[in-house]
Amino acid sequence: MTISMFQASVPRFVNILGNLSNILDKAQSHVDAKKLDPATLTAYRLFPDMLPMTKQVQIACDTAKGVVARLAGVEIPVYEDNEKTLVDLKARIAKTIAFMQTLTPAQIDSTEDKEIVIKRGDKETHYKGMQFLLGHALPNFYFHVTTVYNILRHNGIEIGKRDYLGNP
Repeated sequence: MTISMFQASVPRFVNILGNLSNILDKAQSHVDAKKLDPATLTAYRLFPDMLPMTKQVQIACDTAKGVVARLAGVEIPVYEDNEKTLVDLKARIAKTIAFMQTLTPAQIDSTEDKEIVIKRGDKETHYKGMQFLLGHALPNFYFHVTTVYNILRHNGIEIGKRDYLGNP
């Protein structure tokens, strides 16, 4: 049986980003109830050399929209990295989900062997579609979403595995 590149990407990203948005709702409720400065969370890092929570959400969204756009052969939407609040981050997630929901299985399926070239500075990395999705994009996406989860748990937000996994 051949893997559906669409089913392995868009619904998975949409599901986890939706769960992340719900987790941010719980974070906002916590901030409101405790009368905390929301920047306490959005600027928080687990370790000084790690990126803050805001950047973790931005990268998760960028990874999701970037891989599906590349597989579908469409332009990657560009978002300014100007989010400051939990509400701003939820809006970025919603925008990312909305973009991904415009894509169809016909655009993404059968891209297992599609040549994907990622440029970072003057370096190029070459992937095949499935290798890029399964070996790079999905692990990177889950890393950043998990880091957001860990930042929030570390700061006392009452969330658990069910919040992270939702109903896949």
